[in-house]
Amino acid sequence: MSETLTGAQILCRELMAAGVDVIFGYPGGAIMPFYHALPEYPGLRHILVRHEQAAAHAADGYARACGRVGVCVATSGPGATNLVTGLATAHMDSSPLLAITGQVARPMIGRDAFQETDIIGLTLPITKYNHLVQDVSELASSVREAITIALSGRPGPVLLDIPKDVQNQKFEYEPPAAGATPGVLAPGAVAPGVSPGRLEDAIQEAAQLIGAAERPLMMIGHGVILGNAYAEVRALAEKTGIPVITTLLGISAFPESHPLHLGMPGMHGT
Repeated sequence: MSETLTGAQILCRELMAAGVDVIFGYPGGAIMPFYHALPEYPGLRHILVRHEQAAAHAADGYARACGRVGVCVATSGPGATNLVTGLATAHMDSSPLLAITGQVARPMIGRDAFQETDIIGLTLPITKYNHLVQDVSELASSVREAITIALSGRPGPVLLDIPKDVQNQKFEYEPPAAGATPGVLAPGAVAPGVSPGRLEDAIQEAAQLIGAAERPLMMIGHGVILGNAYAEVRALAEKTGIPVITTLLGISAFPESHPLHLGMPGMHGT
């Protein structure tokens, strides 16, 4: 059944519906409605950091350790910009991370208001998806879409920028169906929009390229670990006899003692 909730309450509900139970954050003026609503939801454990950058790095580490979306929260302006290094790290290393930032009230956006920063423009190159929530009616769907994008295909960070007045707006909230927004990585899941037929064609094309290669070499990385494809990669290497090197993040994806393993390339490798 639907019920009338504020945007801040809807945000808490959607996080819980996605299976989120830990968030890392630091409060501030533009995100305060969310923090006022948070005590109503004891299922969301908030870990207070001493700096917003720590929140982003902690959420990144959490995502790497357990395969679930990591959530960090910050206020507008300097709070939001302090997340940038952690978002860039998550983007480079394919960690599913949801950053939630407060923003000045909608009538003040674009008027150089106190602690107003265009965090959408700043994080465009280092997120898979970012969005300024313009109205409370789109908040729930925006959270669901953001989490789905963070976890699908090649995982990565997403950001939702939520104006303070949208957090205070009220709306008839309809809870999602159970399991509609799973907050956990699904190894082997095909990215949205990729049909099984297209995937099969890509596999055939890859096989032809490997077959035609004169000196094939398998360079395997973090995706093998994220996709839990250890056995498949080893089987492919042993069937073809192709030697293997691993990226820095793919070190554990192939046994170092295996006769086909050549080590790691690059300035830190062999």
